[in-house]
Amino acid sequence: MTIKDTSEEWEIRATETPFVGNKTSVRTDDVVMPDGHVARRDYQVHPGSVAVLALDDEGRVLVIRQYRHPVRHKLWEIPAGLLDVPGENPLHAAQRELYEEAHVKAEDWRVLTDVYTTPGGCDEAVRIFLARDLSEAEGDRFEVEHEEADMELERVPVEELVRGVLAGELHNNCLVVGVLSLIAAQQRDGLDALRPAEAPWPARPFES
Repeated sequence: MTIKDTSEEWEIRATETPFVGNKTSVRTDDVVMPDGHVARRDYQVHPGSVAVLALDDEGRVLVIRQYRHPVRHKLWEIPAGLLDVPGENPLHAAQRELYEEAHVKAEDWRVLTDVYTTPGGCDEAVRIFLARDLSEAEGDRFEVEHEEADMELERVPVEELVRGVLAGELHNNCLVVGVLSLIAAQQRDGLDALRPAEAPWPARPFES
């Protein structure tokens, strides 16, 4: 038996958008259930995101610490950002985020994993990249503002991040999924066996 997620769409009898924000919106759909009943489902419509697990030659991961107002926490995270432009190539977006948040570039890029963050209430899809062969980016640093102005940057050994995840001390979903996927990939076929950086992403189709 092959365990694999499959695309499917149930009939929608009616839909409305009661809220439209700067980057996301809220949609309400009346969905026909398998028993014929119609159920109302509210969810956030999201453009999608990319995240970067940047691994240096010493086995350390580049992490940032940033205030997240909805959960009232400063969280340790990996660099990440929205896919602001429809159809944007996710690799290009990931490279931009690594430069803007850490002023770092990478020569080796691969897809680490693809996830839906909260599929019961949001259609956000995230592609998490593995970036290696790191070096300082050229040119001026990106001008930060708002929460990013208070951001901290560190390089932390993978083992310490795994410990923090399993101890319940680290909570950012991209960091948790990325770090544990990294360990799984290393123990399975190795990092060079990961999908190429331009691998298809059906959840968010993109231009080459």
